[in-house]
Amino acid sequence: MSAPTLRPADLDDTALAKVRALESQLGVPLVAYAPQTPYAPLTDAQVAELQRAEAELGVQLLAYRP
Repeated sequence: MSAPTLRPADLDDTALAKVRALESQLGVPLVAYAPQTPYAPLTDAQVAELQRAEAELGVQLLAYRP
């Protein structure tokens, strides 16, 4: 099972201004990262189907992004 990874965050002007203000306040450079999961975003119906298959097969299934 893979854990979420980090990628540089896409910040809008407001968020970037907040990060820069915090950098100034703390006196250190900051880098904004956003978590990126390798797992596929499933609908509630898809999760339910996956769980049914897991129960039937006696396994754990992970859905990954294509």
